[in-house]
Amino acid sequence: QVQLVESGGGLVQTGDSLRLSCAFSGRNFSTFAIGWFRQAPGKERDFVAAISRSGVGTNYADSVKGRFTISRDNAKNMVYLQMNSLKPEDTAVYSCAAKRSVGYSTYFSNYDYWGQGTQVTVSS
Repeated sequence: QVQLVESGGGLVQTGDSLRLSCAFSGRNFSTFAIGWFRQAPGKERDFVAAISRSGVGTNYADSVKGRFTISRDNAKNMVYLQMNSLKPEDTAVYSCAAKRSVGYSTYFSNYDYWGQGTQVTVSS
C-alpha cells in the first residue's frame, strides 16, 4: 500500500522561501513519477510540478517556472518542492501524488495515489 505524507507548509511573507517534503511509504518508490498540485479555496486543483522516476525529467507550471524546483531522493523515498520568491497567489493546499505508469503528467487524473496536503499561506 502506497502512502504519501506532505510536510513543510506554513505561513510566510511575500518573497520568502519554503521547502515542501513528500514522504513516500510503500514498495518501489523509484518506479513512480511524482507530481505536486495545489488547490486554493474556491478554485480547481492546479498542476505545479512533476518529476520523472529517475529524477532526470522535470516539468513546471508556467506560474512557478524559475521560482520552484522539484527534486527527489530515491534512496530516502522523498520528493521535495523548493519554493522561492513566494507570492500571495501561491497560497493553497499543496499535495503530492504518485503515478505508477511511465512518464510524469500535468493531469491530476493520471495519478494513482495522493497525500492529504499541506497548507501554504503567503501574506502580502
